[in-house]
Amino acid sequence: QLQLVESGGGLVQPGGSLRLSCAVSGFTVDYYDIGWFRQAPGKEREGVSCISSSGGSTNYADSVKGRFTISRDNDKNTVYLQMNSLKPEDTAIYYCAVDNVGLGSLNPPLYDYWGQGTQVTVSS
Repeated sequence: QLQLVESGGGLVQPGGSLRLSCAVSGFTVDYYDIGWFRQAPGKEREGVSCISSSGGSTNYADSVKGRFTISRDNDKNTVYLQMNSLKPEDTAIYYCAVDNVGLGSLNPPLYDYWGQGTQVTVSS
């Protein structure tokens, strides 16, 4: 059964860091582009970052460029999101998902097999 499980969320002060993990099971992640998304209360889900199957190509939302870094370890079937210099506006539930079309887009409808999400709260 194909499954994505996010972890690593928590409460952090502004300026702090967190590393999120997306553990994939049920298929070999090597062949798939993976994306990270977030959804804050009362807001639509938005794309944060995505990475190609090889890890050679990445894409970031303007709001996180220079602060977040996506990476993957195909041997561990896991994709990571390193988040630095966190801001209160980064507070949201963060999800990972599989890119169905492989275009490097951050558009949520192009993704499938969503995880259950992990809460990130940035607050002093």
